[in-house]
Amino acid sequence: MAANDTTPLIEKRSIDYIPEAERHGRLFSQFTLWMGANLQITAIVTGALAVVLGGDVFWSLIGLLIGQLIGGGVMALHAAQGPKLGLPQMISSRVQFGVYGAAIPIVLVCLMYLGFTATGTVLSGQALGQLFGVSDSVGILIFASVIVLVTVLGYRVIHFIGRVASLIGVVAFVYLFSRLMSQTDVGALLQIRHFSWSSFLLAVSLAASWQIAFGPYVADYSRYLPSHTSSVKTFLAAGAGSVIGAQVAMVLGVFAAAMSNGQFAGHEVAYIVGLSGTGATAALLYFSMAFGKVTISTLNSYGSFMCIATIISGFRGRLEVTRLQRLVFVLMIVGTATLIALLGQHSFLGAFKSFILFLLAFFTPWSAINLVDYYCITRERYDVPALADPNGRYGRWNLLGISVYVFGVLVQLPFISTKFYTGPLVAALGDVDISWIIGLVLPAALYYVCAKKWHGTVPDHLILPKEQGALPITNELAAQA
Repeated sequence: MAANDTTPLIEKRSIDYIPEAERHGRLFSQFTLWMGANLQITAIVTGALAVVLGGDVFWSLIGLLIGQLIGGGVMALHAAQGPKLGLPQMISSRVQFGVYGAAIPIVLVCLMYLGFTATGTVLSGQALGQLFGVSDSVGILIFASVIVLVTVLGYRVIHFIGRVASLIGVVAFVYLFSRLMSQTDVGALLQIRHFSWSSFLLAVSLAASWQIAFGPYVADYSRYLPSHTSSVKTFLAAGAGSVIGAQVAMVLGVFAAAMSNGQFAGHEVAYIVGLSGTGATAALLYFSMAFGKVTISTLNSYGSFMCIATIISGFRGRLEVTRLQRLVFVLMIVGTATLIALLGQHSFLGAFKSFILFLLAFFTPWSAINLVDYYCITRERYDVPALADPNGRYGRWNLLGISVYVFGVLVQLPFISTKFYTGPLVAALGDVDISWIIGLVLPAALYYVCAKKWHGTVPDHLILPKEQGALPITNELAAQA
């Protein structure tokens, strides 16, 4: 609590290593942050897709849970890196890809953030439009303004918003579930069972992709925890919050879509709130829907800012981010996402499904490489100052990591099934998309075998910057170390 009292409200750091003296927070904040990030309308829509696109209720629920556990495990393994390294997630990719090479997956991560921020803004705009009696477009602009403010304030405010969002989300979802149960025969829906591999694996993929997509930034929000924080407890706190929150939201989406008689698609927010009736209760639910999106949309915008800072610092060696620069970056990021939302709001649902599934082709191999290297090859023994030195231990370009990453993307192409692209083997597999499984397993195995034989120099222990006040990660610091 003493640490919290002395921590400034506006975050002063960006991609810097967090010195021990500035570490603060509790594991419970990881649980509430990720529960709050998942108890929101986009997760409801994601769960609903399992039914909208042909699945039955019973097997959709099981498939979603399996996907949550698999994807949540991957996500939580990334979260456990934060307290040990004191760094944002993507800057640690320089170990596997090189100081310059890490820009390859980071650019793709930025595109992911833009997509998720834009799709979330569409749904939030619907909620605010209904709440204030304005158009969805005006609602989108109001929501974007809030995201800019919270993102500029930074880490501490984000965690506070997460705690509030968790509380509001629990109350709202308990009420919505009670209303849903009173309006439909849940038992009858569960009795309708028509198993098909394509629908079942679609549900697994929807949930797994949802969780894996958090991997590139989950450590951004655990890096301020004290370095002695248990990795196992960090894994459980972040993973449990994310899995429980997402599964609850997706279960609601499954039941809502199953009882909607085709009225869900295109009117997602209005239909969910309509379960509760009208008047003050509906207004409160519209507010809870919009507030629930604040957490995750802020995470996406904050993560974009961190990624841009990481890319620039990799090539310039030093990046001191002032508050004005942070504001400019955030305005650019949120402005772009808002423009995408305004242009694409009327064709949201189908595009969103294709977007989140196609993302797996780019992020499952990155997760596989990062996790295998951290837990099996280097075993947490990073040279943190060298992460900013292109001439140091990790070099400019790590051909091994980049090659395995490209292989991981390409090997999935025959198995991908989206509106953007459908691979040649999809039809032979009964239209089942198994690309994300291929993208996790094969790159992980290949990287493990190759890195065991050809890995670079690994330190004997974790090397951290010398803590003299607040030293950022820079080329100068790496040279001193």
